[in-house]
Amino acid sequence: MSLLLLVLVLCGILALYIYWRRIYSYWDRQGIPEAPYSLPIVGHLLPLLLMQKNISQLTVSWYERYKNDSMVGYYDGMVPGLLIRDPELIKTVLQTSFSSFHENAMKVDQDVDPLMAKNPFFTKGDEWLVGRKRLTYAFSSMRLKILSETVRKVCKKFDDYLYKKIKEDQRIEFETKDLFSRFTGEVVANAGYGIEGFCFEDNYNPQSFHEIGKKIFRTTWFHGTLQSIMFFLPFLNNYLKIRLIPKDIDHFFRTIVKQVIEKRRDETEKRNDFFQLMVDLEKSEGQKFDEESLSAHALSFFVDGYETSSATLSFICFELSVHCDIQEKVRKEVRDVLDKHQGEITYDSLKEMTYLEQVISESQRMHTLLDIMGRMCTNSIQLKGNDGLTCTVEPGTKIILPIHSLQRDPKYWTNPEAFDPDRWNEERKGSINKYCFLPFGEGPRICVGLRMALLQVKAAIATLLMKYRIERNPRTTYPVKIGLLGVLSTPTDGLWVYLKRL
Repeated sequence: MSLLLLVLVLCGILALYIYWRRIYSYWDRQGIPEAPYSLPIVGHLLPLLLMQKNISQLTVSWYERYKNDSMVGYYDGMVPGLLIRDPELIKTVLQTSFSSFHENAMKVDQDVDPLMAKNPFFTKGDEWLVGRKRLTYAFSSMRLKILSETVRKVCKKFDDYLYKKIKEDQRIEFETKDLFSRFTGEVVANAGYGIEGFCFEDNYNPQSFHEIGKKIFRTTWFHGTLQSIMFFLPFLNNYLKIRLIPKDIDHFFRTIVKQVIEKRRDETEKRNDFFQLMVDLEKSEGQKFDEESLSAHALSFFVDGYETSSATLSFICFELSVHCDIQEKVRKEVRDVLDKHQGEITYDSLKEMTYLEQVISESQRMHTLLDIMGRMCTNSIQLKGNDGLTCTVEPGTKIILPIHSLQRDPKYWTNPEAFDPDRWNEERKGSINKYCFLPFGEGPRICVGLRMALLQVKAAIATLLMKYRIERNPRTTYPVKIGLLGVLSTPTDGLWVYLKRL
């Protein structure tokens, strides 16, 4: 009996070994180089589970290890995944063969986080098409001109806030993310919902859009861990049911929509905000949107406008504190342009600030907010790299596009570690491969709000530089140290600068 049991155990172990060997030889059978150190069940995710590395650090190590290969295989648990290093293949995934890769790899559970699940970043199929159509309408050139009037008013509030904080001959330190989150929070409240955001108040106010944003995008070790599990270890989240949007915030946005939208539908006076655009769109489509969809659009406007823009602004401000010559050049352009526009920050005046746009692009190149982009293969397709590697990608395979590594690769960038806005001037920018620079993505899923984001980023920097000098603060090291946890790149100790009146 004991011998029979031993034989059964050995047969079971052998069967399990053969099964695992079959799974974890998938890339070897295709002739694709494979990242090292995969383990049964967890694949290459053990460093993530142990919180030793984040997904960005893992992909950077794979990208550097296989410098001569267009593709690198890995295992997302027991499921094959593919890291793509070749810009031409990235073009295939994002643009040429979009129909085979039209889903983002990051998912949000509709039952756990119903409003966030309707964000166009996470939706697919007809739901994605409808949501994108509505947001594209909201961010057309004509609509942006309307929204820019509201942004201009927020610039005045921002200027007043700085004036009260910084007395003459004083040098006051600010954490740039906190400072610019106030600006973007107020823009979202004013331009999105036509209400006061209370973001330039120093006393705690639970109705402040700045406080609401901080609650959603908390960067503590605990919340960063939850975000990493939610997006990069989805099989764990099937059991943990982690929400990105807390229930009280979900309720807050639903309440705003309920209170505001009916009034807007009955008003004859036009307003310069996102809700007005939704009401106009309802009339053009000939049907009312349900409250859940409107609440989801309202939340999307907040999430997309608040966090990424404030993070972008914080990195730009910090770089300008380090590179004083570039700061002075931007300030001169801002002053020269505004002198031609009666000192007013408008849609047209911001468009003329081309050097400022170069600085923004260079900061986005060096400081990726989302270090990787993930797509899901939905139709079987063959990919062939410039190095001759050929791979049949099957439905369900997760594709990783290593944005951070591509934007720092000396193969595609001259002196990539240098902050050089001139690489974006008219003479040089034509040589840049756009599939090596993906701050907003590319193809049909490119960020629909990118022009709105650039509008408010330009407006904030122009407002600041007109009256204040940004000075280096030794509390933040250079280069900036980025933390391990969370979805977006977050400096470990914040980004600190001094501001002083000119």
